[in-house]
Parts: sequence; C-alpha cells; structure tokens
Amino acid sequence: MAMVVLGIAASGVLLPFASGARVRAEGIHSTIAAKLASDLMEQIINTPYEDIVANYDGYTELQGHIISNFYTGDKFTDPMYANFSRGACCAWNPDQDFFILVTVWVKYNGREIAVINRLISK
Repeated sequence: MAMVVLGIAASGVLLPFASGARVRAEGIHSTIAAKLASDLMEQIINTPYEDIVANYDGYTELQGHIISNFYTGDKFTDPMYANFSRGACCAWNPDQDFFILVTVWVKYNGREIAVINRLISK
C-alpha cells in the first residue's frame, strides 16, 4: 500500500519537471530556428539584386542538411541541427522589377517554427 501511495505522489511531483523539459526544448528549437532563418536572410541580402531570384526562389535545404558556410558549402555536423530544414521563396513582378519579397522559413521535424519576410529593393 505504501508503494502505491509513494508511486502516485512521485508521479505528481515529477510531472511538472517533464513538461518543463518539453517547454525548454521547444524554446531551444525556436531560438536555433530564428538564428538559422536570420543567417539565410542575411546571405540573401548580401547577394547582388539581379541574382536573388535565380539563386533563392525555391531554395531548400533538406532536413539534416543545413549549410553552415555558404561560400564553401560545408554543412552543420552537430546532431542538434539534424531535424532542421530551411528554405526561401521570392515574390516579384517581372514587369515592375523594383522590389523582391523574400520569405525564409525554418522547419523542425517538418513543422514550421520560424519565418522571416523581407522586402529587398535595388
């Protein structure tokens, strides 16, 4: 009888710790996703305007294949990046080529957790 009572009491005490760990992990994933999205947007902004659509419209890095260095093509090897994927798309009017709306997204296990939109002009 004492074991049953102890088991119930222990589960009640440990339950908040389990949910806290899940919330902490989600926060870490959101922080990493925001950084990955920001890095890709920074790379796009530093690309010559004429090359943005050609290089980044429909751009995708598959899950587990996030590029760490755009110049060398090196990929992150740390396991904490294994479930992330990211990509970009561009919206523009070819008849009025003054602005490009760039959207960068980052997903964790297929679920979108970070999005950045930026209007880039000539």
